Amino acid sequence: MAANESGLHNRTLRQVSGLLRDGQVSSVELTEAMLARIEAVDPAIRAFITVTPDLALDHARRADEMIAHWRNGTIDTLHPLAGVPLAIKDVILVEGVPATCGSRILENFRPPFSATVIEKLLAAGVVILGKTNTDEFAMGSSTENSAFFTTRNPWDTTRVPGGSSGGSAAAVAARMAFGALGSDTGGSIRQPASLCGVVGIKPSYGRVSRYGLVAFASSLDQIGPLARTVGDAALILGTIAGHDPKDSTAMRLAMPDCYHRFEYATDLKGLRVGVPKEYFIEGMQSEVETAVRDAVKVMESLGAEAREVSLPHTEYALPVYYLIAPAEASANLARYDGVRYGLRVGGEGLGVRDEGLWDEYRNTRGVGFGAEVKRRIMIGTYALSSGYYDAYYLRAQKVRTLIKGDFDAAFKEVDVIACPVTPTTAFKIGEKADNPLEMYLSDVFTLPANLAGICGISLPCGFDTAGLPIGLQLMGPAFGEERILKVAAAYEAVTGWHTRPPGV
Repeated sequence: MAANESGLHNRTLRQVSGLLRDGQVSSVELTEAMLARIEAVDPAIRAFITVTPDLALDHARRADEMIAHWRNGTIDTLHPLAGVPLAIKDVILVEGVPATCGSRILENFRPPFSATVIEKLLAAGVVILGKTNTDEFAMGSSTENSAFFTTRNPWDTTRVPGGSSGGSAAAVAARMAFGALGSDTGGSIRQPASLCGVVGIKPSYGRVSRYGLVAFASSLDQIGPLARTVGDAALILGTIAGHDPKDSTAMRLAMPDCYHRFEYATDLKGLRVGVPKEYFIEGMQSEVETAVRDAVKVMESLGAEAREVSLPHTEYALPVYYLIAPAEASANLARYDGVRYGLRVGGEGLGVRDEGLWDEYRNTRGVGFGAEVKRRIMIGTYALSSGYYDAYYLRAQKVRTLIKGDFDAAFKEVDVIACPVTPTTAFKIGEKADNPLEMYLSDVFTLPANLAGICGISLPCGFDTAGLPIGLQLMGPAFGEERILKVAAAYEAVTGWHTRPPGV
């Protein structure tokens, strides 16, 4: 198969994996085709901050050698991801490749090591195409907070792709990568997956190592996959999941082989699906509610039992998140001071007077950080300050426990929870830029899962009258990925929403 064949980029990850194994295409040919696709499409979408053609082709040549060794019997097994090109969100470290985090303060930073998830992908034979755009330090819901440019939604380039993993979601939706990694602190994988019409998984906290992920809020962050199908996303998740001695929060739990197990399973008999009444709120776009409720009916037609559940502390999730996450960000981002690495803007009397050192801190952070990052640092520092810690941060942590308790109680009654990902479909670029609170409300349905440490998946379930994708969110208990993937795969198998490409 020629590398310039027009349909190659439209194949799913599983399909190109089969082509590589059968020798119908080489990894080098496939990588060249995807690099050509990026060159043709990305000027309009702007999903990538950094494209790495030389590195990608080097990875591809190694993958072809791996495949050749497998064919001649030198090695016994070949990972399904061998030779497949993927994209990486620019908050995940790849040795020697710029890791900007969408910020001027790290614009020229090249990490001396790779994240654990990257090491696992490379061991499997993955090809890394480049680093994708993100809201600065993953703080945002639209990718408009990137210090460099705004990524555009492939379904309508006047609209946002969501955030903060908007670059990864847009790259997958626009067929510039067969899958991607993102990070999810309060919905940053699921929300852009929903707005771009792809599949995105937020793993349970501790399922995937965070070593090499630039920290935003350490008790909330998780790395996860984005792909075009549930099976493709499950394969990437199974590859990156697992214990890591470099991350004390990574649990010693084996990831179920959901990729093969649920390939054609559509029988949901005996499975209980909870529909939380608190997630269908006033002001929600009517088409979103209709699509999600219709999706629940499809699950019922497959044998599932749907019942209403209550998550009574849902209304507190937003204020709790915006106390805890900024507080942790305030501590994590204190390391960017212009002394050790990253941007450095000197002050008067540098190294001579204390005032000069403080000037350097002030100038570096003032120039290097954008408005949203500064806003969250200020909120977090205030919440942690003497006299306010008990009133704000400590109280928020107590309510977080109540939110987790709501989910624990619900999962005693149901196996999975089905609900919207976002209240609306993709909004116009600039529409919410001057209203941070309205922007924060974009994540109102995704924040609780991060606070509770549970797993969630977003998958396409319809389109609105403007032709914009609508996402269905399925949540499961901690380390219940097997449950949500089973339901998601069954729903996807009997619907065709995931097969529609955007018009780019």
